[in-house]
Amino acid sequence: GDTLPLQCHLTSSKEPAPAVPAFSPAVCRPIRLSAKPHLRPAKVCQAGDAYTREKFRPQARRDLEKEKQRLQNILATGKDVVECNVKQTLVQTKKEEIPEPDRFEELVNEVQERKEFLAEMEALGQGKKYQSIVLTEISQKMREMEIIDKKRSEEMREIITKDFPGGKSFFLGR
Repeated sequence: GDTLPLQCHLTSSKEPAPAVPAFSPAVCRPIRLSAKPHLRPAKVCQAGDAYTREKFRPQARRDLEKEKQRLQNILATGKDVVECNVKQTLVQTKKEEIPEPDRFEELVNEVQERKEFLAEMEALGQGKKYQSIVLTEISQKMREMEIIDKKRSEEMREIITKDFPGGKSFFLGR
C-alpha cells in the first residue's frame, strides 16, 4: 500500500558498473519528479491577474434583417450567399417602379381561375363535388367586386362635382 521507491536496486548476476561522479556535465541526469505536486500559495495567485474580471465592452450590434436574409439563403440554397448592396438597391427600385396590382383586377383573375378549375373538374367527372364550393367562392368575389365598384363610382362622382359646379345635376341626368 506504500508508494513505490524512487530508486530501484538492480539485482543481476553481473557486477555493478562504476558510479559516475555527480558533477560530470557530459552525463544527462534523468529528471526527478517529486511525489508532492507543486501548488502555489493563495497570496501568489491573488497577486496575479487570475482573480480580476474583464470589463464588459459592448460590441457593434448586428443587423437582424440581414441575418434573417442570410439564414433564408442558407436554408434555401445550402450556401451562404454574399450579396452586395448594389443588387439590393436595384431590387428595391424595381419594387417601387412596379405598381401594386389593382384589387379589382386580382378578383377578376381569381374568378377566372375558379371557372377554369370547375371546368377541369367537370371534364374529369368531379364537377358535382366541387360545384357548390367554387360557385360560393365566385359569388363572394363578385360581391367584393361590387363593393369596390361602388366605391370607385362614388369617388368619380366626387371628382366630377368638384371640377364642375353643375356636374352633379349633369351626372344624375337632371
